[in-house]
Amino acid sequence: MGPLLFTPLYQERVWGGRALESALGRMLPAGQVIGEAWEVVDRPEAQSVVARGPHAGRSLRSIIEQHGVEVMGAAWDTRRPFPILVKWLDCQERLSLQVHPPASIAAELKGEPKTENWYVAAAAPGAGLMVGLRRGATREAFARALADNSLEPLCHRFPVQAGDSILVRSGQIHAIDGGNLILEIQQNSDTTYRVYDWGRVGLDGKPRQLHVEQSLRCIDWTDVEPAPLRGPRGDVVLAECAEFRIRQVERAAAGLLAPRGTGEARLLSVVSGAVVVDGGAEEATETYARGDNVLLPANLAGEIRCVGAAKVLLTDRFSN
Repeated sequence: MGPLLFTPLYQERVWGGRALESALGRMLPAGQVIGEAWEVVDRPEAQSVVARGPHAGRSLRSIIEQHGVEVMGAAWDTRRPFPILVKWLDCQERLSLQVHPPASIAAELKGEPKTENWYVAAAAPGAGLMVGLRRGATREAFARALADNSLEPLCHRFPVQAGDSILVRSGQIHAIDGGNLILEIQQNSDTTYRVYDWGRVGLDGKPRQLHVEQSLRCIDWTDVEPAPLRGPRGDVVLAECAEFRIRQVERAAAGLLAPRGTGEARLLSVVSGAVVVDGGAEEATETYARGDNVLLPANLAGEIRCVGAAKVLLTDRFSN
């Protein structure tokens, strides 16, 4: 089976905008502020559909059910959802201060754990991220600050530039500043607990729902001032955890980026340049550009090459 590119599912968000048009050349729904583009998703309420090629129009779920060995490898239970969700985030305003439930208590809270990685594709001057707590912050101080709207000094904020990356684990308090274009690669989960939303109202003009009790139970109070990766160059591991691994692969000129099928599914995210994937004898060679996120089946017959200078993220080790 050849590579699979899906039609993005665009999500309107109060903090979103229209930057995916200019940054990635996308055609967005008219008259909406788009905060998220769900690029690869297999959930009951949201399902990726193949955009082109011999499987065009088919859902990711049906592909896995009918071609599980070819796509996911021999050991994969085809009843399981695809374990990764890939999004582009256009953050024109700061997102809520939030947390995702750790696996140890997610079921009790009727939620799903979510560890995610943020790759900063573009950042306005002065834009930053919040991840973790400042040194000395405690649960008691956090609760007091929440009551009097003075939370920001307790949160670890740092400036970012294009090319920076950070792994955000379940239980880590976090927020994204306005001015960031983020590629988010995460566990397949949609559970988010908002602990604070900067006094903002939603698209309906009403204050957005907060989840203070759940958030206080989920926050890792030992997570102090985690550090991002600052613009790593070349071939480097950006994130490695129990849920996935993300590698950056960078080339200064045309050449091989990755080999043919490795026996496990992989995700290819093009963050700069253009990439050619050989589909093998039975499927056409496909070209992908900046912004494309492609599922590479376990039995991919052809190699992955760049046609000039390029940088891609390869996500794997999620189908074991």
